[in-house]
Amino acid sequence: MNAETGQAHLPPLEWLRVFDAAARTGNFTAAADELGLTQAAVSQRMRHLEARLGAALFKRLPRGVELTVEGEAYAPHVAAALAALHRSTADLFSASRRKLSIAANASTIDLWLTPRLPLLMQRLPDLEISLNSVLRLGDYAPANSDFEVRFGNGSWSGLEARKLFDEVLQPVVSPRLLKTAKTDWRQLPQIALAGPRIGWRDWAAACGVAPPRSPSLRYDVFAHALTAAEEGGGVLLASMELTGEAVASGRLVALPEPSLRMEDGYWLTWTPAQSTLKDHTVIVDTLCGT
Repeated sequence: MNAETGQAHLPPLEWLRVFDAAARTGNFTAAADELGLTQAAVSQRMRHLEARLGAALFKRLPRGVELTVEGEAYAPHVAAALAALHRSTADLFSASRRKLSIAANASTIDLWLTPRLPLLMQRLPDLEISLNSVLRLGDYAPANSDFEVRFGNGSWSGLEARKLFDEVLQPVVSPRLLKTAKTDWRQLPQIALAGPRIGWRDWAAACGVAPPRSPSLRYDVFAHALTAAEEGGGVLLASMELTGEAVASGRLVALPEPSLRMEDGYWLTWTPAQSTLKDHTVIVDTLCGT
């Protein structure tokens, strides 16, 4: 103990590494072999550690050593601390660990990218993935991501692209709400999305069908509108690729109405420099669902 502060000095890390090895092996010679030291060096470090702590950690036996009560109490704490330090060092400074950032709108992150990330992490276990939500075109540059998901025709200056999926719009509704429709589903509440995305009247005009009533709910994020539809809040003109899991599980049903395939779709984009990096093909194939 420090006579002035009353606090114990933390022993040197080297002494703790030697103690951990000796405690696990129960033998100073085996610990020395593991750490690349001599048996005398291990014995010396343990004498220094015991002197620093003011307690005997080992009983010296004719064949090996045995932990004392104090040594048995101390060993798991030292092992846990060394393991935590090892993990932190590997996570932060391992040369093999690569960071990957992807920018996309929140709905694409939730409904398309996130379901594919477990497979990507399985294929590339040393990948550290960061997802950045963007609301509008101008948000991509500040995000400065390795990959971006964009909506359009697949042609952007200075970027390479691969299509994720086509945009196909069709009305969907929860089975529970559909049961309340007495005659025509168009009399049910409608859910709309704000922004430049095609709306109900555009869909009706393009498909040559009667338009539904004015929307009762309006959202600026598709994933939020999808949740509202699943909860029975209204009929949603849905992006069918992003709605596939909800329909497959029965939370939503696609109404027997025409679907509208848009000319534009969703694309995974990157700079030409990205295509030369290691694992580029695996990343693109996995995010594109192949």
